[in-house]
Amino acid sequence: MTKSHYPYPPDEFDVRGPEGSPVGVHREPRSGWSSAWPFLLVAVVFAGLAVGIVSFLSDGRGTENPPAAQQESAAPETSASPESSEGEGSGEGSGDGSTEGSGEGESTEEPTEEPTEEPAPEPNYDAFVRVLNAAGTPGLAGANADVLVGEGYTNVSPEDYPEGQTPPEVDTIWYATAEDEDTALAVASSFGIPAENVTEVAVASGDVLAILHEMP
Repeated sequence: MTKSHYPYPPDEFDVRGPEGSPVGVHREPRSGWSSAWPFLLVAVVFAGLAVGIVSFLSDGRGTENPPAAQQESAAPETSASPESSEGEGSGEGSGDGSTEGSGEGESTEEPTEEPTEEPAPEPNYDAFVRVLNAAGTPGLAGANADVLVGEGYTNVSPEDYPEGQTPPEVDTIWYATAEDEDTALAVASSFGIPAENVTEVAVASGDVLAILHEMP
C-alpha cells in the first residue's frame, strides 16, 4: 500500500527499524463499549436464567397441596349443629289447618266461647191457662191439663177446640199480652213445643192457650 492511499497519519510505527527488524502495524484504538459489551451480555444471560429457574421452582411448589389439605377441602360438611337440628321439629297437621310442633309450644287456637244459656222464664202459676183438644181424641185435654196442675199451675181449664174453626196443624201456644209471654214459654216447655210455635194472639178468653194434638 502506497502512502498516498494510507488513511492514517504517520506515527512512530511508520519509522523503519533496524535492518531485518519487523515494521509495526497500525491499529485503530478500541472504544470502551466494544470492550465492555461481552461482559454485559454474559451478565444479562445469567440473570435471565436465574429468573427462569426461580419462577419454575415457585410454580411447581404452588400447584401442589399437602395431602391433608386436599382431603379437608374435598370432604363435604355433613354434620349439622345442635342448634339447627333442635330448631327443626316435625309437625303434625290438624284437621283445621293448624300445625302442632314437636316442641313445647303454645297453641295458636283461640278458645271458643260457650254460649250462655238464657235463664228459664218465670211463669205465673196463677195465670188462666186453657188446654184445648185440637185432635178430637177423648180425654186429650184433661190429660194434658193434669200435667200443668202437677207442675203447680192453679188455674187450668181443659176444653175442646171450638167447633167450626180450624186449629193449627201443629201443637201451638197462644198468649194474650206481653206480660203472659214467660208463662206461655214455660207451658210450651212442659209439652215440648218449640219457641217458634209460641205466638201472641188476641184471644177472647184466657191468658194462655195450649192447642194440642197428642196425648202427653
